[in-house]
Amino acid sequence: MATRADKPRIVRCPACGGDSIYAPTNPYRPFCCERCKNLDFGAWASESFRVPEDTPPDELPFGDPKEQ
Repeated sequence: MATRADKPRIVRCPACGGDSIYAPTNPYRPFCCERCKNLDFGAWASESFRVPEDTPPDELPFGDPKEQ
């Protein structure tokens, strides 16, 4: 009888949406392959992915513009 530890967990690859084995045997996890991992890393490195920021750009004055 197979236990849960014997059955690898299959997750969706964040890059391509394909199946990916989420286990220590997959060095690219949660990605399915080296290509998907590198594509994701490249998108972060080129700043295609960004965390939203609520601060105004430097050229805008501080405070409420209606008060000036």
